[in-house]
Amino acid sequence: MKLSLGDTYEYEFRFSQDDVIAFAQLTGDDNPLHLDPEYAATTPFKRPIIHGMLGASVFTKVIGTKFPGYGSIYVGQTFQFLRPMFVDTDYKVKFTVITLNPEKHTGEILGEVFDVTTNKITTKGVATLMHKEKI
Repeated sequence: MKLSLGDTYEYEFRFSQDDVIAFAQLTGDDNPLHLDPEYAATTPFKRPIIHGMLGASVFTKVIGTKFPGYGSIYVGQTFQFLRPMFVDTDYKVKFTVITLNPEKHTGEILGEVFDVTTNKITTKGVATLMHKEKI
């Protein structure tokens, strides 16, 4: 099914401390803000936060496998990190198709990550992608 302007897709997710540790090991980002509760207690957040890029990784998961899915090719991505994200917290990301160029098979999809409890946006960004079958 081809994408249309205004199409949306929602996906719920959460990250564990084990996910944060694995991300830190994979990337080498061992900032104590993510890994050390004693250190994090001295920050404005008062507890460890997850890596911004770990939280944003939901974009590539959904765009590459669900919406529009297999065959998607990323050509660009912007992010704004508006609020911290925490482990063992429920989040929902909402994707909305905001532009389409059928001649080039490209489009832009706005993604907004919401904390399910507060309904506040933690992260948002625009993915630019190519998909020969769906755009």
